[in-house]
Amino acid sequence: MLGTDRRTPTGLTRPTGGEAAKGGTAAGGSTTAGDAAVGDAAGALLDAAALHTVRRRAGLRPGPAAPPPEPAPEDPRVPLPEAARRRLDQLLAGRTAPSPAGRRGAAPDLAELLPQWLALAEGHGYKAPAAALPALLDAARARTDLRPSALRFAGPRGLWLARLNPEWRFALRGTGAAGALPSPRDAEGVRALWDEGLFAERVALLAAVRNDDPAAGLALLASTWATERAEDRLMFLDSLRAGISDADEEFLEAALGDRSRNVRATAAELLSALPASALAGRMAARALTCVGLDRTADVPTIGVEAPHECDAAMRRDGVVAVPPAGRGERSWWLGRIVESAPLSCWPARFGGRAPEEIVALPVADGWRDELHAAWCRAAVRQRDADWSRALLGPPAIPPATGPGTSSLAERARLLSMLSPEERALWVARFVAAHGLSEAFQLLGVCAVPWAEPLGEAVIDALDIAREGGGYPWSFSGVMGLAERCLAPEAVGRLEPLTARPDEAEDIVPGAGGYWSEAFRRLVSTLRLRASIRAELTPPA
Repeated sequence: MLGTDRRTPTGLTRPTGGEAAKGGTAAGGSTTAGDAAVGDAAGALLDAAALHTVRRRAGLRPGPAAPPPEPAPEDPRVPLPEAARRRLDQLLAGRTAPSPAGRRGAAPDLAELLPQWLALAEGHGYKAPAAALPALLDAARARTDLRPSALRFAGPRGLWLARLNPEWRFALRGTGAAGALPSPRDAEGVRALWDEGLFAERVALLAAVRNDDPAAGLALLASTWATERAEDRLMFLDSLRAGISDADEEFLEAALGDRSRNVRATAAELLSALPASALAGRMAARALTCVGLDRTADVPTIGVEAPHECDAAMRRDGVVAVPPAGRGERSWWLGRIVESAPLSCWPARFGGRAPEEIVALPVADGWRDELHAAWCRAAVRQRDADWSRALLGPPAIPPATGPGTSSLAERARLLSMLSPEERALWVARFVAAHGLSEAFQLLGVCAVPWAEPLGEAVIDALDIAREGGGYPWSFSGVMGLAERCLAPEAVGRLEPLTARPDEAEDIVPGAGGYWSEAFRRLVSTLRLRASIRAELTPPA
């Protein structure tokens, strides 16, 4: 209002004399004519400012209408039953009852049940309710482990919605973009997206075409291979892992001459998964010159003579000349050769012995761990159940003293090569013999829900730990797995364990209460999983 006493702002209408007198009196009694004039100008200016503010808020001029978005595509899948829809809202909210002292409490962890719910819903062919799509996309944004299943459940409408919100653009990358891809049989659409699409779209497109027609996928990649960037070529090669066959050998053999070392190494790895490939034959010839029976030993023993150099032919076949830090050159080269050789070459090399007999042979000069680790990688790469079984060894024998590998990580990978039934039985026997302290990684590769022998073994081991006064918090990881993986039918066996046990003097104070609380949470979670399964099961 500065300056209104010297010049009246233009375009303002002064209040009437009566209004000015009223304002002056309200301001504090009598006033002179000059003071009234100043007050009139200042008041008029404030009135104009107030009017302008209201006009700006409520009187915006209409802008040009933006074109409406394309309608959401139809989702032909089956709508969710009402009870399952309500359960989905509850799981997406992830609410659990609060627990004192920061403990987990006896209430189920709803967020951890969402992956199983999504898997069951997908198996029955249900579609996501439209109202749940925002929360579903938010959950997928927050948890990368949920993304593939959440985006599949969201379907084409979820991808449509994700295009309208920058926070959900992750759904349009990688596997999430699959719903927006052209049909693999649409040659014109596939070609256009392959030539003009973003890299993530091209990766998803190659995977989709490859899944529909492996030969067409390979031809699509070969059509632009020479002009792709090295890092892109590496990602595209990974797309060939699914459904790899002898028909891919010619392309992969050519990739062994690639400018990029990483591309060469990946091509060699893929070729070594084809036991009949030329690279596998070359690696077998090298491996057989390095590993064989030691004829000078008193008992049958495996002798090892690791390579003394990494020549140009080895480097072309994917053997990296410089080992990682902390690894010796010769042991590194030996491991790369043996893991790439077909496992079928070893029985004849060792006098017709079966894999179990070969693995049981002593290995001279301390090469046992390196040789067995390379065989483990070969068994996983070639998906060989016989060699995986031999390298696992009997589950009851202590890992450090028995044949095969003593590494739990390697055992977990080998177990994944066996059938779900055999896997569960092996781990059940391992738990019965060694307890739960070393079984966590092995439990994670078993099919869900756990088969009867495995579930019984885990419950027995938890009961033994409880009765023995075991430190309860050290079993929280196994308890979390059991909540997600035990069959709901195990509730009857678990209910007696929910009672609070008598605490002896030599056990951890409060352990009995923790065990009781953990078993009550386990029981309530299994019951909730049973309800989820019933809600998602279509009527007969």
